[in-house]
Amino acid sequence: MKGRYLFTSESVGAGHPDKVCDNISDGVLDAVLKDDPRGRVACETFCTAGLVIVGGEITTTTYVDVHKLVRDVLLDIGYNHPKYGFDANTCSILNGINKQSPDISQGVDKGGAGDQGIMFGYAVNETPELMPLAIQLAHGLVRRVTEVREKGILKYLGPDCKSQVTIEYEDDTPIRVDAVVLACQHTEEILDKTGKKITDKARQEMIKVIAHPIIGKMMDKNTKFYVNETGKFVVGGPQSDTGVTGRKIIVDTYGGAVPHGGGAFSGKDPTKVDRSAAYMARYVAKNIVAAGLANKCLLQLGYAIGYPQPVSIMVDTYGTGKISEQHLTALVRKHFDLSPKGIIETLDLRKPIYRKTAAYGHFGRPGFSWEKTDKAAALKKDA
Repeated sequence: MKGRYLFTSESVGAGHPDKVCDNISDGVLDAVLKDDPRGRVACETFCTAGLVIVGGEITTTTYVDVHKLVRDVLLDIGYNHPKYGFDANTCSILNGINKQSPDISQGVDKGGAGDQGIMFGYAVNETPELMPLAIQLAHGLVRRVTEVREKGILKYLGPDCKSQVTIEYEDDTPIRVDAVVLACQHTEEILDKTGKKITDKARQEMIKVIAHPIIGKMMDKNTKFYVNETGKFVVGGPQSDTGVTGRKIIVDTYGGAVPHGGGAFSGKDPTKVDRSAAYMARYVAKNIVAAGLANKCLLQLGYAIGYPQPVSIMVDTYGTGKISEQHLTALVRKHFDLSPKGIIETLDLRKPIYRKTAAYGHFGRPGFSWEKTDKAAALKKDA
């Protein structure tokens, strides 16, 4: 896009109700894959005041103590005391898990996709991680909130938090951060005499301790900060809002910079292309950009349930490609096995790695196989 414009992305912390559910669903998935790498999992979680419901379809040879797992995940997130409105030690838990449909299984067993659907992967060279800057900074803010809370730097913080970052661009280049939004759950100790809002001292502490280290040089004298703009945020987590697995799909991916397919990620084993093919699409797009073949790259994949190959592959470089998109599509077909079986093997997805993805984004973070750029040199040479 030419000229100056603003673009905004948001993120939420692990204590946000929807992310609580993502963490539990992926915790169940990891528990299955730990002992049964070929287990089939489609786990959904719902939480509200004092209650967690875990459901879905699971076929496995192992046993998962769902009640214990839920409490362990909640304690790890930080819901360990009634003062946060939701307590892992006293909440009720309902388990409604069934087996996977045999009609789906027969198609997956032959190497076909676990469902129909479209998946997108994206990479852009505006950050070292080849991710859009707005979502990277938004994730950085909520990670920083968690770090500050866990280390006791700001002792009044609770587990729930949200962030939002607005970037000013000029001719597709990020030049500054225009606005930062922070919503941090807290205890009552930082309320002013009215009891309706936090003190200015606490607000300035959050800006200095949480925002400044993350925004860094992208901040200037005109950057605006909006902190707990309702006044206070004492009631948070599942007490204040229901949570559901898979409801933060834009947070999970690219912050709205590009389209998202129809499916969510958390709680699904890698035979579900909603998840595994989205990881593969990111892997492909990142390697194309890392190879210098485009400044930005969007890849779309389409699948049919039970069929072993994508029914469509589309590459879009937004006019930044060094070679044609038709040529790039041919390179993708040549260098990447995009069948469900090939994706699982290429990215080594039958491991208990998924709860680590449940908060702070699935992309742009080290340690995941789909973030490698090991195909870049071969793509560049072949191009």
